[in-house]
Amino acid sequence: MREIPQQMSLHEAKLGDDVNLTCVKNNAEFSYWYKLNFGYLLETVAKGTYGRISLSGQFNNSRFSATKVGHVYSLIIRNVSKEDEATYLCHAGSVYEPEFINGTILAVKDPKTQLKSVTVKQTPDMESVKLGDTMTLQCSLLSKNENDTDQCPDEDKVHWFKGGSESHPGVIYHGSLRNKEDGRCDYSLSKTVTNSSDAGTYYCAVVTCSEILFGEGTKVEIGQKWDPVVIVLGILLALCVIVIVVLKHAGFLVPEYQRKHCRQQSLIQGLLH
Repeated sequence: MREIPQQMSLHEAKLGDDVNLTCVKNNAEFSYWYKLNFGYLLETVAKGTYGRISLSGQFNNSRFSATKVGHVYSLIIRNVSKEDEATYLCHAGSVYEPEFINGTILAVKDPKTQLKSVTVKQTPDMESVKLGDTMTLQCSLLSKNENDTDQCPDEDKVHWFKGGSESHPGVIYHGSLRNKEDGRCDYSLSKTVTNSSDAGTYYCAVVTCSEILFGEGTKVEIGQKWDPVVIVLGILLALCVIVIVVLKHAGFLVPEYQRKHCRQQSLIQGLLH
């Protein structure tokens, strides 16, 4: 069973828009749509068995609908509001092989309350690390008003997630608040790179009083860490080549024509005797 989605994407919608979230699964015996809010447990939005899908609890209203057409499962949210802002997960498969197909972070923008003076900046844009190293990513909440440092969201309001890789995307991490000064709140995420699945694009999401602000992402690439034995052998080989070249140019090696001449002289002496 795959415990986390294979894909995690970001969908931005304006207040009042209609949103259509989809996932594809062949020959699924059951399907579920879940809603996950930061800091809350999963909520079941819709569930289905062999194509018969029904909405659950508070989602059983005219704004929500769930359908299946062929192998495509859709969750439709009409007239989206800020309360709909969350991560939606598609879960489907058989009783013996269930899996999360994908996940979508739905961000709802309200033009009337959008914080024009506040932005999120991630650094660096790209990070190259080797296995076993520790990477440190930074997410900064920038404000034109320097007095906004007292309004820095708590650490539990800043979340990190990873997407864009073939395994283990969508994992949510929590960082720490490093600094706040001059209208700037700096948050960081430190993580030890243990395997190649840690590669991907890491995004930070800052939950403010009126919306969720997302960073542009930091792309992390995993480089090959050289084995010390291989490095030593390579150095020794290079030294051997250098010694041979030096000796040859210094005249310590017998030229090829001299070796041939010596062999001919030895052959003649052998025939005479």
